[in-house]
Amino acid sequence: MGKDREMAEQTPILSDPQPAVIVTSEPEPPEEEATESVASPAKVLRIGSMTKELLEEVRRAPLDDAGRLRLREIYETSVHELAQGLSGDLREELARLSSPFSADTPSDSELRVAQAQLVGWLEGLFHGIQAAIFSQQMAAQAQLQHMRRPGLPPGMPDPGPDNAASRPGTYL
Repeated sequence: MGKDREMAEQTPILSDPQPAVIVTSEPEPPEEEATESVASPAKVLRIGSMTKELLEEVRRAPLDDAGRLRLREIYETSVHELAQGLSGDLREELARLSSPFSADTPSDSELRVAQAQLVGWLEGLFHGIQAAIFSQQMAAQAQLQHMRRPGLPPGMPDPGPDNAASRPGTYL
């Protein structure tokens, strides 16, 4: 009987016959997410801020012909500079959304619409970047928590001292 008791103390008893699955890497992002990127985020932010300020300026005061022509040039240059800091798919999307002006001098309303459209697109891009950063932070936090508890299968509570109240007690 002494040998049986000694064997029982050395043999671990598993209550779950299913093997634990340990994830060692994150799943690959979908093809669409993986290709959308901003090569120069600081440049995109600067141009976005400038474009937003220009839109506010156009709203505040009417422009003469020379002012509208200059604003048109700034708009077209901004779109070109933005495109250089984006991945191919985002560049194509920007090109589709920012249609060129006609040969005539654009009206105040045409400039306002074009600027507002560009600002809206940039804000959507910024929200996408923020969501991606948040997602990466959450994944990193989950991975860090997993690394701190290497012996536990995913989803199991940490048996630390703060979790002592949820344990039923010692079993013999």
